[in-house]
Amino acid sequence: MNENAYLTQEYARQLDEEDELKQYREEFYIQPGIIYMDGNSLGLLSKRAEDSLWRMLDSWKTYGIDGWTKGEHPWFYFSEKLGEMTAPLIGAKPEEVIVTGSTTVNLHQIVSTFFKPKGNRTKILADELNFPTDIYALKSQLGIHGLDPEEHLIQVKSADGQTLCEEDIINAMTDDVALIVLAGVLYRSGQILDMERLTKEAHKRGILIAFDLCHSIGAIPHQLSEWGVDFAFWCSYKHLNGGPGAVAGLYVNEAHFGANPGLAGWFGSHKEKQFDMEHTLTPAPDAGAFQMGTPHLLSAAPLYGSLTMFNEVGIEKIRKKSLDMTKYMMKLIDAELKDFEFVIANPRDEDKRGGHIYLEHDEAARICKALKENGIIPDFRTPKGIRLAPVALYNTYEEVWRTVQALKKIMAEEQYKQFENKRDVVA
Repeated sequence: MNENAYLTQEYARQLDEEDELKQYREEFYIQPGIIYMDGNSLGLLSKRAEDSLWRMLDSWKTYGIDGWTKGEHPWFYFSEKLGEMTAPLIGAKPEEVIVTGSTTVNLHQIVSTFFKPKGNRTKILADELNFPTDIYALKSQLGIHGLDPEEHLIQVKSADGQTLCEEDIINAMTDDVALIVLAGVLYRSGQILDMERLTKEAHKRGILIAFDLCHSIGAIPHQLSEWGVDFAFWCSYKHLNGGPGAVAGLYVNEAHFGANPGLAGWFGSHKEKQFDMEHTLTPAPDAGAFQMGTPHLLSAAPLYGSLTMFNEVGIEKIRKKSLDMTKYMMKLIDAELKDFEFVIANPRDEDKRGGHIYLEHDEAARICKALKENGIIPDFRTPKGIRLAPVALYNTYEEVWRTVQALKKIMAEEQYKQFENKRDVVA
């Protein structure tokens, strides 16, 4: 085969023919003429997710309040059911996972419950590349304890502005740190942190550790229970395709079962005691204890349909295709865009690369707008980042090829110059 054959559309189409997951594209609503490369911000709607939402509505229509205990999926146990379905994606025991709340609410719950500043241990360790909501939550929690975030929140610096050095993180695990909160996959660069190593190092120093899995769940395998990770939290509208504002998830290692929730609410009750209506909480004996209010069932329902696909395919196959697609995209970028000053800022190493490509360019905001004009949906991240996420369940290799060709045309024809180089209100 010609060594440059990979540059052809025919090569991409052949990869699609050989793809063992190709039938799953038919499960999703793909808009005609659109190449969707923003699944790491909001995954597309699947027919199964739509069906499970309609089924939830039908149970309301059919049973009224009896839907809590009747029907295909009684609402009273639905959060636990989704937790059980999610557990294989993160390598956890079913009882360690609950689908509840939002990313930020679940982080607040973890910190409220398990951050116990005492003596010299009064600090929280995070990093300067974390998603802002995590930092906002950590600062507010420190404030609740009367601690100055400027002094008590340690943020590990990045040498290159894109990635973190794990040695730097470990060196920051000093004896005044009580809790560590890090991302499993960094939202900009897509760098995967070695969660197993960092957990081991934290525990050697007597520090609890939590991971934000928003950009890793549904994209890479995890073994949280085996690694001994203390806590994790995530949203479910990115790689999990649960829909905008879908109910999030929370993992609590069984070693921490029995702790009284810092933010208590009646849905954290032991199921058999909840309707006793006592004013003393009897918490559930598992991760369910860290729920608060009544589940948002219509925002949780689509996740059921989506998770059936993940359980059917398995995260290992999804990860393999994701790696193949991002490797192919980088190879095309190296060859086709070498004259246009793009920088691949995500890790190239497969052990460190998450589920998306992160390009940097001084004209990134304008280029993203030009991509949309060409029917390609990217994701801009200030100040000069372009995120492109070829998703294993619904994107194709030909779409990867066409995306790079569109970028080449946009740059060669200077199409981007018709747009302002600043983000829209929602980037």
